[in-house]
Amino acid sequence: MALVVQGYRGLSLMVGLNSDRLFSVGTTIAGLLAGAFIGTMILGL
Repeated sequence: MALVVQGYRGLSLMVGLNSDRLFSVGTTIAGLLAGAFIGTMILGL
């Protein structure tokens, strides 16, 4: 059980330290998906 708790602490530390990177990657992916959706809507008209 202690190993699971230590692993969870390590994972939460890594997420906490890299949250800005995860946010920027997520924002980039969301922007690309939105652009693709808008592009297909424009070409569909």
